[in-house]
Parts: sequence; structure tokens; C-alpha cells
Amino acid sequence: MALQVGIVGGGQLARMMIAPAVELGIGIRVLAEQSGMSAQLAASQVGDYHDLDTVLAFAKDVDVITFDHEHVPQDVLRGLVAAGVAVHPGPDALTFAQDKLRMRARLAELGLPQPEWAAVADAAALDAFISDHGGRAVVKTPRGGYDGKGVRVVAAAAEAAEWFDGLGEGEELLAEELVAFDRELAQQIARRPSGDFVIYPVVETVQQDGVCAEAIAPAPHSAGRLADVAAEIGEAIATGLDVTGMLAVELFQTGDGRLLVNELAMRPHNSGHWTQDGAITSQFEQHLRAVLDLPLGDTALRARHAVMVNILGGPREGALADRMPDALAAHPAAKIHTYGKDPRPGRKVGHVNVADDDLDTAVYEARAAAAFFLD
Repeated sequence: MALQVGIVGGGQLARMMIAPAVELGIGIRVLAEQSGMSAQLAASQVGDYHDLDTVLAFAKDVDVITFDHEHVPQDVLRGLVAAGVAVHPGPDALTFAQDKLRMRARLAELGLPQPEWAAVADAAALDAFISDHGGRAVVKTPRGGYDGKGVRVVAAAAEAAEWFDGLGEGEELLAEELVAFDRELAQQIARRPSGDFVIYPVVETVQQDGVCAEAIAPAPHSAGRLADVAAEIGEAIATGLDVTGMLAVELFQTGDGRLLVNELAMRPHNSGHWTQDGAITSQFEQHLRAVLDLPLGDTALRARHAVMVNILGGPREGALADRMPDALAAHPAAKIHTYGKDPRPGRKVGHVNVADDDLDTAVYEARAAAAFFLD
């Protein structure tokens, strides 16, 4: 009988695991939050991932449970493990993706480079941190934030007053120094439960309103020491946090060449979408291989460069499908991926990948093809 993977979460990441699962002969099931989500082609059940009984019923006939996002509660994750279900990444690893304060503390224990930070329970503590760090700081809600949500740059604690008002007993916010970085990078690594791992080339990412808009692989001017350090950081985090499956480490590169860890994602990640068409093994196939403890695939590029451009928002009128014929005709080398989502300002509704031996050509083709879907 074919191996069966159960994915909790019905978003575009689950959607993009469907094709490689079919190609590998792996059965795939999705627990979607609601009907009509991106991964509806494989959605075998719609239900609440906060409810242990619902998730246990979903997990009954699969070999492993994995995730489209990091938001499944710890009591559900640990209930699955207690019931004998294989869960990858596991609860102990996911807690560091779910709670940024725990992540910062663990990275500090591992001696890994990161921005200066502090847990702040009240406005006075945040104002003191701001004063000690040049008059501005980044404040984050430890749980639930993504794509720029739950993140603010502030010059005074009053700018985060409602977040402090919403804290429960014993809860804190995360304050970080405002890093003067030259660019943002992302390092991806895949790790099996048996401990084997493979590393992808480090990529440069371009952010737009807190959302990844573009990724360039490999990151320009990264060959040599920079790539080695990024890979060493990725390996140290994957092993130190016991991550299984795909791990994305978002990094700041400072003017003096340092790399600082910004965020972590323990799943396929937007910064790795280029791998679908630019690497021998995509991050989606690799994640399936890793969580099933199968041999991992080659991470080498298919061409000298690969570029991913997100389609953010989509057209103001009509569907993406209406624009598809013209985009395909104008840019036959571009690979266009859509998520089955209705256009909405700022929403990720698809992306374009181009692999080419010339970087300028790859960037132009990817941007131009994506532009067909924007007004």
C-alpha cells in the first residue's frame, strides 16, 4: 500500500505538495479549515485543527502528519504523539516556530547570531529597550504573526499600547533592535528524522509591505564564505531544534557582512518557491521525502540562476485565468503557479518562476510575466 501523508491546513503550500506526491506515488490527504481552500483537490476532510478529536480522526489512516502552517496548538500536537501518530516536525520543534520569545531564547542557548532582544512585559520595559537601542525598536507579538502581521517599528511604547493592554497574566512582547541591514537572505534545509539533511543555495529575498515579493537563487555575491556561514546556521538550527521536514531560516545581512537570524519557518516557505522549477528537487517534494524519512533529493540548480516573483493582489477585475493565455504566449519560459484564490489587495494569489543562465533575463521574464496578472 502506498505511503500516506496527512497535511493539516488547506492553503497554497499544501496545494503545491499534491503534484510531487502524485509523482512519487504517495497518497496525500488534507485537513482543510474550510471548503474551497487552495488545496481543495486533496481536501479529504474539512474541520477544526484546534480540536484534538477532529485531528485524531483525520490522522487515523496516514503514515505521518505534517503541516501547511505552524498554528496547530501544542495540546493537539502532543495528543497526536501520545496516540502513536508520527508528527513531523514534532511538537518540541514547532514550539520554537510558534513562539518567537522561545525561539530567541533557544537560539541564544545555541550561540547563534541574532539581533539584540528582550522580553518586555510593560511599556516602561519597552521604552527602556528603545532608549538603549538608538531610539527605535521592532516590537513583535510572540505568537500568531506572519507576513508582517504582529510586527511594528516603534519609537515609543505608546505605539504598542493596545498590545500591552491585550496581554494576559505572565505574557510578554518581544522587543528587538532595529537592524540596519543591507539585504535579506533565506537559507533552506531539509532534515529527515534519521538525521540526514540537505542544504539549498542561500537566496536573496525582496520584501514588499512585510511580504516576500521576489527571491533570487543563489543570492548574488554569496559564493564562498557567505554561503558557508548561512549553511552552517541552517544546519545548527535544524539539528539544535530537532526540525524534521523543510526549514527556512530568514536572515539579515549587515553592512559589515554579519548574518543575523530573523525568523524561522518549519515547512515549505515562500522563499523556496523557486525550487519548483529552478532546482532538481523542489522544496515540496523534499518536504514529503523528509517527513516520510525517505532519501533526500539533489538541491542543485537546473540553471545558473532562478528567480521567483509573487503575484500579490491580482487583477482588480476578472480572474487570473482570464490573463493566463496572454501571459503564457508572451513568456513561454516562465512557469506560472496560481493558488485558486480570489484576488484581493496584498494577497498572495500566485507566483512566477524563471530559470536561466543569465540573471538579468531571469529577473525580467519573471517580473514581466507576473505583471500580466496585475492592474
